[in-house]
Amino acid sequence: MWGGRFSENPSALMLKFSESVTFDRRLAPFDIQGSKAHAAMLAHVGLISKREHDAICAGLEVIGREIDAGRFRWETRLEDVHMNIEQALTKRVPAAAKLHTARSRNDQVATDMRLFLKQAAGSLQTKLRAAGRALLAVAGANRDVLVPGYTHLQRAQPVFLAHHLFAWLEMLDRDHGRFAAVVDHANWCPLGAGAVAGTTLPIDREFTAKALGFVDARGRPRVTQNSMDAVADRDVFIEFASACALAGVHLSRIAEDLILWSSAEFGFVSLPDAFCTGSSLMPQKKNPDACELLRGKAARLQGNLHTLLALVKGLPLTYNRDLQEDKPPVFDSFDQTALGLDVLAGVLAGLRVDARRCAAAVADPALLATDLADYLVRKGVPFREAHHAVGAAVRLAENEAVPLDRLTLGRIRSVHRAFDPDWTGVFNLRRAMARRAGTGMPGPAQLRRQFARWHKLLA
Repeated sequence: MWGGRFSENPSALMLKFSESVTFDRRLAPFDIQGSKAHAAMLAHVGLISKREHDAICAGLEVIGREIDAGRFRWETRLEDVHMNIEQALTKRVPAAAKLHTARSRNDQVATDMRLFLKQAAGSLQTKLRAAGRALLAVAGANRDVLVPGYTHLQRAQPVFLAHHLFAWLEMLDRDHGRFAAVVDHANWCPLGAGAVAGTTLPIDREFTAKALGFVDARGRPRVTQNSMDAVADRDVFIEFASACALAGVHLSRIAEDLILWSSAEFGFVSLPDAFCTGSSLMPQKKNPDACELLRGKAARLQGNLHTLLALVKGLPLTYNRDLQEDKPPVFDSFDQTALGLDVLAGVLAGLRVDARRCAAAVADPALLATDLADYLVRKGVPFREAHHAVGAAVRLAENEAVPLDRLTLGRIRSVHRAFDPDWTGVFNLRRAMARRAGTGMPGPAQLRRQFARWHKLLA
């Protein structure tokens, strides 16, 4: 690769320390794709002949099939995926010695990774939609079930279970949008930037960009505009890892809800046996290990993001060998996010809701204390005064050890004279839910709108 400049070969220790082929070999399909497009461009501008182009592409096809079949021999002494493929190709196709014309491994790996990121982000978008459909199915099967909504992990106000599940869908939909942004930001072709300053040869970067699919919605090529930035930039790597980390946070929060809901103390849901484990000591245990691992993987995804941020924060322009270490965290973020989304979809597919336990929990009249304050507001009482009065009523009910709605009219009027005999009508749960009719609220009318919205979006 650079033998003309050096008088001795790298030491065995240096080769072991510096090789990346053990992890960047997964870029092989993209490297071959990029080499084919580069060869086509070289032929297009007359730097190689059509015969040389055809021989190079045929050789790359053979190597691609060998890699797919697991028959290709990877050599760490050749450092990386690029040189392994190029050396193997040159042994078979002499014309391949011209393939690296007007190309550096700097712009080559940047191109490979952008192709990878486009595919990886698109794959995660598909998995997000699959998890979303699994969520929608649970919501549809339990659309009349009510549960307490919680703040500070204390019962707050009643909501439909579907409304809670749709909050999870909102998270996943934002993740989908972030990966769409990654696809867009990765969709700029750096090939042709060379090592740092392009080339004096008459290449056609726009031709290569179109051949590799780096085009806008109208089919126009998208080519990076600064050769230095093209090989030094790792923003889209970080954006991808960030999107994965935030998706991991969402998976973790969903998992935490499921862990709580499946506990004996809640009992709202039962997790599928296929995604739980037992105890080697306690035969009665059913542990929510899949959900706990979703929480744990979130930390790993955040670590990958921090690795990338720390990696690039102090690098001068342009390429530095430090950037070889950008690929493991990106690959791991993709692998773990993809696996986590598949696991979530699997857990949801086997989830069972205990409507009886949910109904018992949501029957607590204290959940409608705010509705009781609203009752006073409708009678002209200022909200702060109403809030104080209902707080006093709650304390009174606690002192008398009765549910809030079981206080006598005399006792409730002792905290505020605006309470009339109809005050207990506030505790009709279905009527209370129907009053929540504003946009984004958990009332039945809005719930129907949200079902229609999500069915349309996830179809």
